[in-house]
Amino acid sequence: MHDHVTHFTYGPVTPVLGYLFSVLGSMLGLQCTARARAVETVRRRCVWLTGAAVAIGGTGVWVMHFVGMLGFSIPGTSVGYDVPLTLFSAVFAVVVVGAGLFLVGFDMPLLPGGILAGGGVAAMHYTGMAAMNTGATIEYALDLVVVSVVIAIAAATAALWCALRLDGWLPILGASLIMGVAVSGMHYTGMFALRVSDVHATPVEGASATHVILPLIAVVGLVTAVLVVLVGGSASKRERDREKEFLDRLDRQMRLLD
Repeated sequence: MHDHVTHFTYGPVTPVLGYLFSVLGSMLGLQCTARARAVETVRRRCVWLTGAAVAIGGTGVWVMHFVGMLGFSIPGTSVGYDVPLTLFSAVFAVVVVGAGLFLVGFDMPLLPGGILAGGGVAAMHYTGMAAMNTGATIEYALDLVVVSVVIAIAAATAALWCALRLDGWLPILGASLIMGVAVSGMHYTGMFALRVSDVHATPVEGASATHVILPLIAVVGLVTAVLVVLVGGSASKRERDREKEFLDRLDRQMRLLD
């Protein structure tokens, strides 16, 4: 029944763009988590972990999902989106990823955080799909749904592991490229689990993709740009250590001169 579904209406544009958003969100999120590890006060750590949740859950997961959905269509009928449910799926993605980050960010076990965040990411995907109204009957292949959930949990656990252990742009970039593959793989596995039948060319409720998804992506993109500025303007743990080492060496030299 896949002949009723088109996942790549605009060719490679939407999957490539979605992958790039996923990489960007993952990279920013890992950088924010690295900053959270470098600060000493609980309040500042919470601020950085919240930024990481917005970057990974908002840009890395939610934006990737709905950029991919821009390429989705069902020949013979239109697709509309329930705006409140679509908004809820964005908030949900940020909250569940944030919950996992806060768990590991405050020295809780890695696996529960990964299961929570990954299960939440999968739930966000299917909540986003539930926001879609079509003139067709939609079902899912259970085996592929299970595979997509496993991929989501594995990807989230790997992201949290990287967030705890990686610092510096190069290793974080490498981890983000892998995370982008995992998030995109989870998304398209879930999409290929879709089974469509009884297609009818009837009017559907909800806003079109261009009216609801593109403005939301623009808002999340603006928040992402702010995070880029904040991360770029703050010192990493390695930079702080180097600065402290330099100041200590300078202090020792001044004492020798005295």
